[in-house]
Amino acid sequence: MNSVRHLQRAMQVWVLLGLLSFVLLPWYFLQQMSLLDALPGIWAGSETASAWVQAGQHGRPWLWSGLAGLLVCGAGVSLPCSVRQQGLFLMVGSLLGLIGLGGSGFAIGATGWSNASLAALWGGLPTGQFGMGWGAALVLLSLVVLLGASLARLGGFRGDVFVAAAVVVCTALLALFVVYPVLRSLAAAWVDDAGAYAWMHLLDRVNTERVWGMGCVQGGARCGVAWNTLWLAGITAVGTTVMGTMLALWAERGGTRLAKPLNILAMLPIITPPFVVGLGLILLFGRAGLFNQALEWAFGIEPGRWFYGVFGIWLAQMFAFTPIAFMIMRGVVQGMSPSMEEAAQTLRASRMQTFWTVTLPLLKPGLANAFLVGFIESMADFGNPIILGGQYAVLSTEIFFAIVGAAMDPGMAAALALVLTGFALAVFFVQRQVLAGSSFTTVSGKGDAGVPMVLPPAVLRACRSIAGPWLLFTVVVYVFAFAGGFVKTWGRDFTLTLSHFKTAFDVQLGEFGWVFAGTAWKSLFTTLSLSAMAAPICAGLGLLMAWLLARTEFKGKAVFEFSALLTFAIPGTVLGVSYILAFNVPPVELTGTGLVIVLCFVFRNLPVGVRAGTAAFKQLDRSLDEASQMLRASTLTTLRRVVLPLLKPALVAALVYSFVRSMTTVSAVIFLVTAQYELATTYIIGRVGNGDYGVALAYCTVLMLLMSVITWGIQKLVGERQLGRRAASAAKA
Repeated sequence: MNSVRHLQRAMQVWVLLGLLSFVLLPWYFLQQMSLLDALPGIWAGSETASAWVQAGQHGRPWLWSGLAGLLVCGAGVSLPCSVRQQGLFLMVGSLLGLIGLGGSGFAIGATGWSNASLAALWGGLPTGQFGMGWGAALVLLSLVVLLGASLARLGGFRGDVFVAAAVVVCTALLALFVVYPVLRSLAAAWVDDAGAYAWMHLLDRVNTERVWGMGCVQGGARCGVAWNTLWLAGITAVGTTVMGTMLALWAERGGTRLAKPLNILAMLPIITPPFVVGLGLILLFGRAGLFNQALEWAFGIEPGRWFYGVFGIWLAQMFAFTPIAFMIMRGVVQGMSPSMEEAAQTLRASRMQTFWTVTLPLLKPGLANAFLVGFIESMADFGNPIILGGQYAVLSTEIFFAIVGAAMDPGMAAALALVLTGFALAVFFVQRQVLAGSSFTTVSGKGDAGVPMVLPPAVLRACRSIAGPWLLFTVVVYVFAFAGGFVKTWGRDFTLTLSHFKTAFDVQLGEFGWVFAGTAWKSLFTTLSLSAMAAPICAGLGLLMAWLLARTEFKGKAVFEFSALLTFAIPGTVLGVSYILAFNVPPVELTGTGLVIVLCFVFRNLPVGVRAGTAAFKQLDRSLDEASQMLRASTLTTLRRVVLPLLKPALVAALVYSFVRSMTTVSAVIFLVTAQYELATTYIIGRVGNGDYGVALAYCTVLMLLMSVITWGIQKLVGERQLGRRAASAAKA
C-alpha cells in the first residue's frame, strides 16, 4: 500500500512540476540573458514571458496544448480510478501535450510557419517563436516521464513505472540529441542554395573530381578526398592493430616487466590533445626540425616540407592511436584461458603451431575491434591532418573548410559528412558481420589455474625488434613535444626560457589583486567548467542506459542500444556539423552557447559510459537485484542501495574518461566554439596556425600535467576493487 501511495505521489509531483514550469518559468531560450535575469519578466515581455502569458497575451495559442495535456494527466493521478483508467488518462494527456508542443515547435519558426506548404494550408501567423527554454524543457520532461508512467500502468515494462519512465526519457534524449541532429545533417546534403530539397543536389555536390578523383592512380596530381581518407584510415588501422597486438603480446606473454611502462604509454593519448604527437613530430621532421637540420649540416641538403602530407599524418596517427589498440588487445590477451593452449601442447603441437592455430584465432574479436577503432579514429581525426596535412586533404578538414572557409557552404559540409558517416558505418557493420556467429569464449565459471604459454622465440624476437624501437621513438616524440615549450625558438634559438608559459599563463598583481593576465587562462577555465558539467551527466546517463540494457527487457531494445552507441561509429566532425545544423534554429536553438558544447561532450562520450556499465553489470549476478526485490524494495531503491555501490569503479572510470576526453577533444567541437566559449584545444590550434609553436606546446604541457594529476587522484581515491579474495599472508595462516 505504501509503494502505491508513493507512486501516486511521485506522479502528482511530476504533474505539479510541469504546471509550475508552464506558469512561472520563461518559455523561450534567451542566449544573452540568464534564467535569473529573465525571471522578473515572466509576466511581461514577449521574449521572457512564461507559456501562460505567451499563450494568453502574446498570440501563441498553440502553447495551450501543453497545459491541456498536464491537466488531463493531473486528473488521472488525482481521481480514484483503476490502474488501467489512470494509464489511459496519462497516455492521452502526455501525448496531447507532447504532440501539441513538439509539433508546433518544429512547424513554427522565428518568422512564422517553417514550411511554405503549412503557410499555404493554414494561412500566415501574426507571430513566430524562438527556441525552447527552461520552462519548455521542464514541461516536456514532465510529459515524457508521465508517458512512461502511462505505459507501465497499461501493462508495459511489467508494470514498473521507474523502468518505463527511464526508458522513455533516455529514448527521448537519444532521439533529440543523437538521432535528430544526424538525420538533420544528412538531410541538409539534399538542400540547394535556395533552401529547397533538390534530390539530385547531393550528387552534384559529392560527385566531383575533388571528392572522388583518381588523379594519383592515373599519374595526375592527387586523388579525391574520399580516397585519401579511406587510404589513410586503412593504413592507420592496420598499423595500429599490428603494433598494438605486438605490444600486448610482449607485455603479457614475453616474460618482461613492461606492464607499468606500457600502462603509462597507454594513458598518454587519453590525457593529451590529439595533435600533441603531431607537434612533437614537427619539432623532429619539420622545416626547422632536428632531422632536417642534421641533413643540412651533414650533407648540405636544404630543409623542405617533405614530411607534410600522408606520411606525416599517418605517422602521427600511429603514435596517437597505437596505445588505444594496445589497451584493447591487452584485455583480450589477458582474458584468454591457458587451458586451450595447454590442450594443444598436450597433443604435441609446438609453441609456434599453438600460437598460429590456437592463440592467434582467439584474438580475432580483439583484432576486429582494434581495427574498427583505429579506422574510425583516423577518419574522425582533425588535429593531425590540419597540422601535418599540407596538400593532402581528407574529409574531416574539407568539412571544416566548408563551414568556416570563404565558401561558407553548410550543404557541402553536410554532403561530405554523409560520405564520412557512410564509410564509418560500413566498417562498423562489416566488423559485426565478421564476428557474427562465432564463439570466442574462453573464460567460464570453472576454475582455471593454467599458466599462459610463453611466446615462441621467433614471435618474441619480432615483437622486441619492432615494438621496442617504436616504444623508444614514442618516448622521444613525447619528450620533444614536452621540451618544445621551454626553448625560445625551435630550430634557431634553443635558449631555455619560460616566456611561452608566461604568455599563456601569466599571473600579475594588479591594483585590485591578482590578475590572470595570460592569454590562455580564459580558454582553460572555460574548458574545465564545461567538462566538469558534462562528465557527471555523461557518466550517470551512460550507466543508467547500461542498466536498462543489461537488466531489463522491452520492445525496441536493439534500436535503443544502436542509438546509444551511434556516436561511437560517427566521427566527431560529423557530430559537430550535425549540432550546427540542428540547433541553429527553433525549436532547439543553442548555437553559440556553452550548453550546446556541454551536450556535445555528453553525447559524444556517452558510449564510453554505456560500455563501462555494460561490462560491470556482466560481473554482477542478477540474484543481487532479485534478493532486494524479494524484500519488497522498489526498483529505484534496489538501484540506489544495491547496484550503484557495486558499480563505483565503473562509475568513476566513466566519469574520469568523459571529463578527460571533454578536456582534450577538438573534432566534435571545432564548429561550436565562439569567442566567448573558446576551448583549450581550439586555442592551441589557433596558435599553431599562427606558427607560435612554443605557446602551443607550453599549453599542451600544462594540459598533460593537469590531466595526469586528475587521473592519478581519481585512481588513488578509488583504488582497486577486491571482492572476496584473501591476502597471501592470511591464506598461509
